Amino acid sequence: MQLGLKASTNKNQIDDRLKYHPDVFEFHLTDQDFTSDGWQHLLKMVSYVSDQVPHIVFHHPMKWHDQRCELYTNPAINPALYRFVIQSAERLIKLAAQTNSYALVHGAYKSATSDIMTQWPTIATAQDAVFDAMSRLREIAPENVVFENGISPVYWYGDPTFEDRIIQADLPLAFDVSHAFISVQADNDALIASLKHLKPQVKHYHLVDSMGKDHDSLPLGTGLVDWQRVIGELNPAASRIYEINLADQGNCQEMMASHQYLTQIADK
Repeated sequence: MQLGLKASTNKNQIDDRLKYHPDVFEFHLTDQDFTSDGWQHLLKMVSYVSDQVPHIVFHHPMKWHDQRCELYTNPAINPALYRFVIQSAERLIKLAAQTNSYALVHGAYKSATSDIMTQWPTIATAQDAVFDAMSRLREIAPENVVFENGISPVYWYGDPTFEDRIIQADLPLAFDVSHAFISVQADNDALIASLKHLKPQVKHYHLVDSMGKDHDSLPLGTGLVDWQRVIGELNPAASRIYEINLADQGNCQEMMASHQYLTQIADK
């Protein structure tokens, strides 16, 4: 059973994860990691982790100066945010290519329709902007970038028609189980259908439970996701991590409890 853990670039957090000898390690990055000092520290930690873990993933920053890093950001309306989102994603993808890793970029996070419409006339035009950005980013290193689903109408999983567009665009995917579960309003049948539909293109999974209402990031077995069904629909060639809210960022016990739960489910 593949063990994947996540941490910031803080060495104490990293050491806590490494003591469990994970197969996959995901760096959760912030905008501070893209400063001159932050980048040098990241490179040092990448070297440190890569000596001990076979597969690394870099999670693109969620925010820049407290603004959400959305791929649909309109450069004509917020040029500074757009510049950071694109340039940091490009830099991360190039690093992933150099280190034989994945750069994970969110197609979208959680955006109210009203927020999206302040930048684009329709949801469809915002979606077009996201697909255009993903297409350009993928070309940098097609084997080293994955795009993750959010719970936003701009880029989400759970709608077969929208998933057909993703498949036709030949995008390398990251699949967050909880985000998809929330998008389909806690419908396990719809979640399984989405997992099956996108399975060939998924390269990386975020395994996390949810009650299906909001972004709660629960340990596996404490929400409503049917993990007995989910585990059979995961692409065996893909990497995976447990992306769980921790009571203490220096102690990944909730991730390890999730791993134990999934291992028991698989054994059955």
